[in-house]
This record gives sequence, structure tokens and C-alpha cells, in this order.
Amino acid sequence: MPDSTTIGTPAAALQPSKPAAPYTPAPGSHHPVAVVGGGQAGLSVSYCLRERGIGHVVLESHRIGHEWRTRRWDTFCLVTPNWQCRLPGHPYRGDDPDGFMVRDEIVRYLEEYAARFQPPVAEGVTVTRLRHGAHGPYELRTTAGEFTADQVVVATGPYHRPAVPRLAERLPAAVHQLHSSEYRNPHDLPEGAVLVVGTGQSGCQIAEDLHLAGREVHLAVGSAPRVARAYRGRDCVAWLDAMGHYEKTVDSFPDSDAVRMRANHYVTGRDGGRDIDLRAFARDGMRLYGRLTGVDGSSLAFADDLAEHLDHADAVAESIKDSIDAHIDAFGIDAPTEPRYTPVWQPAPPGTPASPHTALDLGSAGISTVVWATGFTRDHRWIEVPVFDGRGYPMHRRGITSRPGLYFIGLPWQHTWGSGRFEAVGRDAAFLAGHIDASRRVADVCGALTGAPTALSAALPVG
Repeated sequence: MPDSTTIGTPAAALQPSKPAAPYTPAPGSHHPVAVVGGGQAGLSVSYCLRERGIGHVVLESHRIGHEWRTRRWDTFCLVTPNWQCRLPGHPYRGDDPDGFMVRDEIVRYLEEYAARFQPPVAEGVTVTRLRHGAHGPYELRTTAGEFTADQVVVATGPYHRPAVPRLAERLPAAVHQLHSSEYRNPHDLPEGAVLVVGTGQSGCQIAEDLHLAGREVHLAVGSAPRVARAYRGRDCVAWLDAMGHYEKTVDSFPDSDAVRMRANHYVTGRDGGRDIDLRAFARDGMRLYGRLTGVDGSSLAFADDLAEHLDHADAVAESIKDSIDAHIDAFGIDAPTEPRYTPVWQPAPPGTPASPHTALDLGSAGISTVVWATGFTRDHRWIEVPVFDGRGYPMHRRGITSRPGLYFIGLPWQHTWGSGRFEAVGRDAAFLAGHIDASRRVADVCGALTGAPTALSAALPVG
């Protein structure tokens, strides 16, 4: 079995890991726990359940690491430092803790994790329906047959279906369109200029990838904030970690529901890590626009909010620096001083007649491709259990739903900032494994006292 110190070396130098042993549950079999999803969240739960000796099965629609393999572009890398990769029993131990793993290294990290503790993962098994009656176990219909389980952990994450606005239907048929999850590299796109719509992490990084490749890029800018890569001698993530930012729970915010829905700050780990400054892109030739609002054939209209979005992103980045300054002062930390950011480019003032940032003709600009970096939507239609709010979001507290025995893991801000990431998904998994174990023990005790079958553990709440 390969040593985890290989993680962090160039992908080409990595030797293949011994794969996890194949596992095939018998159709009709019953399991104490079924984990749906074999990504980092599902694997973390499996590890914690195995530590407690709890039998379970992990049902994965594709292969371990599928999302990282198939929905990330060729130059994709983490935006958080490698030292924040802390899966249970498998922390990063490579030779570049302050670096940022690229796509193939992330896949290898997960493969090595599975190879180390051999979780009972059934790959290529899709769960098509989850039901639970008033009594008895959960029923799972899958592409490999039907199974039952006393308790179920949904570990499929929040990014299920690419979200593309209906405006896309109005674009000329000759324009090549793709979602950010389908983008791989600049060379796969038709010749010509490219319009990227959306400036979350994916949109900004794809725009940079195209820009660095010499493609002419047009970018529709949204309201996502940004953060500096480093400040006063350390990565900003390291400062925020030291300040306890990543220990803050979502319940500590007065607007916890809004926090869960906020866009992530854009930054990059590419080439060792650096800021993403949209103003610098514009200075160097990228064309920026406001939020896309209309399509009429080849004519596109944008809101006159480009300056507002750029100013907001800068203000958020500077406010984070303010908090770092306050932390340094409060603890008397010896850290170098650093000048604050000065905007390197300004758009035309809002309301300027014929603003170049509010209109675009695809034909005149020579745009052959539109990349929709517009995020994803959740798809839990296969879960026929009433645990969702009016927006389709699972109602839970730390992943525990109102239906005993049904849990979620891997959601953004499920409990803390790192819940949907390598940084803290392991802590959430340990918490849920403890709850699952307690529920099982309560069921066993109640069963012994009342004669009720232990299979009813999912119907017994834990205080």
C-alpha cells in the first residue's frame, strides 16, 4: 500500500494505488446503515462507522472520486491549502502542505483513503428511491436491486444538476454552449472569443484559464466576494484558521439560512496560489460586463452593476484584512506590514450612455462559445421522505433530520464553514457516527425491554 507522503508530489510521479476491494451487496439484503454517496463525505462516514464496529454499505453511482474526475477542468486545483485536507485517519502528509493539490492528486488522495481502510463501497450502484413507512426499516430501490437499512446517511452533496438559465435557449444555434462542469481546457473549444457567465470560483478560474491561454475572454460579473490569497506574511486561510473562523458554527450567525446560500469567495491555488483580481484581468484585455439580464438573438444586455460588484468584492477582501490586522494587534504577533490593495482599473461610471459594460453583440465580438458558470441545483426527488423545506433544502440540525434514522452530510455550512470540504467533513462524520451508534444502542435496549425488533431503531429518537 502506498505511503501517504506521496500525496502532494506531481501527478505524473504518483504510482497507482492499490484499489479498494470491490464490494457487491446481495439484492434484498438488510444493513444497519446505508450511506448513499462515495465521495469524501461518504467515505468519512464509512471510516467513522467502521471505527465503531457498525455494519454498513456505501452505495456510489459511479467510482470513488467521480465528481473530481469528471466535473473539473484540466488545470483545476484546490483553493484551500493542502494542510486543510483532514479526512478521518487520512490527514495530508505530503511534502507541500502550503500548496494546492491539482485535480489528479485530489482523486489519488481519495483513492488512497479508500485503499487504506477498504470501505464496503458498491460502485456503479445508483439509488433511485428512498422510502420509509411508519414502521420498519428504510427501503432503498437501486440499479442493483432493493435493499433495506435501519438508518441512512445521504452523502451526495449539494451539487447535483448543472443550473443553466432559460436565457440560454435564446442564443443563436451557432453559438457553442457548455456548463462549467463540462469545461476541460481552452483547446477543446471552437476558435473565437469566449463569454463566461458567472464569477464564482469556477467562473473566475475558467476565465483565467482561457485568458492565460491567449483566448479573448468576455466575463459577466456577478456578486460573489473575493479574498486575498495572502496577507502580512501568511496565507489568509492560515490567518483565519488561527483566528478560529473555521470553528464558528452556522447557528452563531443571525442569518444562518442566508449564510448557507452565500457564494464562496473567489481566489485560486494555481501555480502556488495567487489573488484573482478581475480589475487586473480587465487592465490586461479581458472585457467585463455586469450581470446578464437579456438575450435578443446575438444581442446581449447586462445590468449596469459592474462597478458595484467589483467594489463589493474588494470591500469584502479588505474587511478580511481588517480582521487579520485586529488579530495581529490583539495578540502582539510579529508580522510584516503590507500596503493595502489599490484598484488597477475602473469601469465606466454607472449610467454612462452607451456603457461598454451593459451591451454585447456576439457576432461583432466574434464570440463562438458561452460557458455558463452559474452553479448547480439540488435534486432530491429520489428521496420520498418529508424532510425538506419549501425550497427543497433538507431540514436538519448538524445533519440530523426530523425523521429518526435519516441524516445528511457534506452540505455547505452544515455545521461549520468546512462541512462541505476536506477541512471539517470528518468532524461532521464523527458526530453523525456517534448519533447513529447511540440510536442503535437505544433501540437495542428498548428492544430487549419491550420485545420490539431492533430493526425499528430508525423510529426511535435520541434525546
